[in-house]
Amino acid sequence: MLSILGVAIGASAVDATNADTPSGQTFGIAGGVWLLVSNLIGLAAGGYVAARLSGSTDTTDTTLHGLSVWAIGYLLSAVLLGNIIAGTASTAVQGASSVLGGVMQGAGQAASAAGGPASQMAQQVDPRQLVERAQAALSTGGDPAQMTSDQRNAEIAQLLTRRVTDGNLAQADRDRLGQLVAAEYNIAPDEAQRRLQQVEQQATQTAQEAERQARSAADAAATAGAVAAYWAFAALLLGAAAAVLGARVGTRNTVPVRRYA
Repeated sequence: MLSILGVAIGASAVDATNADTPSGQTFGIAGGVWLLVSNLIGLAAGGYVAARLSGSTDTTDTTLHGLSVWAIGYLLSAVLLGNIIAGTASTAVQGASSVLGGVMQGAGQAASAAGGPASQMAQQVDPRQLVERAQAALSTGGDPAQMTSDQRNAEIAQLLTRRVTDGNLAQADRDRLGQLVAAEYNIAPDEAQRRLQQVEQQATQTAQEAERQARSAADAAATAGAVAAYWAFAALLLGAAAAVLGARVGTRNTVPVRRYA
């Protein structure tokens, strides 16, 4: 009943017409405090009733009755709200996955944009035709000037793929990549090497930034989970104390009876 009353009060505080509504942080703090207080009141009342109805005058027995109210109450709550909690957790996991996926996708797009024409060509190549085009490039004797644009782009894509998967290229492959880029875009070899170095530097910075953001998000999620677990433990402990206190108050007093002859 107190929880429903809290929902009613919170809904009444929303004033969308005049835009005079408390902030989300205020709602969160007030809702948490109300939930804790109503929980403590309910457990204290339940412990009192259980101890009173037990008819026992032993404080140990009544304390156990109060703890039983606390334990059974949380057990029933967990059973009844299990589906809701599972659905919320699933939504949170999906949301976190979407956020991390968006970060990684954004990093990939940034790296692709930084890559310029060379990285664009790497994305446009059909993997199923890569081997065939690479084999066709061998018929030219390896001279980039004699290769067709498709053949050069196929080899450029192959070298860029190796650069991404292996993390580095041998010096001979780097020189070969520079020659291919120079021939494809009709620029000097030095300019091709400069562009490739710029692309590689930008891609490396983008990857490092994406990793840093992912680590920061994971650290923030772990910290939030730890704080939430500590608060949940404290709430459970306070609930047990309230139930015991209610049971102690509800314990019947022993009345001495004398018999007169």
